[in-house]
Amino acid sequence: MIYDISPLVSCDLPVWPSDTPFSRKITADMKRGSCYTASSITTTCHVGSHVDAPSHYSMSGETIDKRSLDFFIGKCQVMHVDVPKKSRIHISHLKSVHAPRLLFATNTFDYTKHAFQPDFAAIDPELMEHIASLGVITVGIDTPSVDLFEATSLDAHKAALRYNMTLLEGVVLKDVPEGIYELIALPLKLKDCDASPVRAILRSL
Repeated sequence: MIYDISPLVSCDLPVWPSDTPFSRKITADMKRGSCYTASSITTTCHVGSHVDAPSHYSMSGETIDKRSLDFFIGKCQVMHVDVPKKSRIHISHLKSVHAPRLLFATNTFDYTKHAFQPDFAAIDPELMEHIASLGVITVGIDTPSVDLFEATSLDAHKAALRYNMTLLEGVVLKDVPEGIYELIALPLKLKDCDASPVRAILRSL
């Protein structure tokens, strides 16, 4: 069983208000007489399901092309948490952790809506530190960020930096049952970039 946990990338996909939305320009079109179809795209590196590089929140952090692929493929746990919008996932919400990659399903952001929804849930920095102590190396969430929309200090991001954890944001988990899977969410090898879109999937073990 394979679960595709990436939202559809299109010009309607909501992105962070200060980011560049997805757009596509057709440069050659068989419908107009060309012998092939080709196009170019413009978008933020943080579009849809994406992985953050440490350089996104630290001037001395690794860029996405330097990150080990071990973060993005391997045993993964999906955990559903019952939290209200505009709140953080705390240690008290945590169930037993059984994998080095952990994805939180909050159901507080809908990628099928065209408008950006700033009231999504996020992760408490103390929870980040706690799961790091349990051996978690990759943390994911079904919202655009592990920090709240209004956060400027990016404390959850910086907790990930301290423990060399990688962040997977913008996944879609509402139809994925809790359990253990194989995660495959490989970033593009983008030189010096702060993030990369991924086609994230979960495969049943």
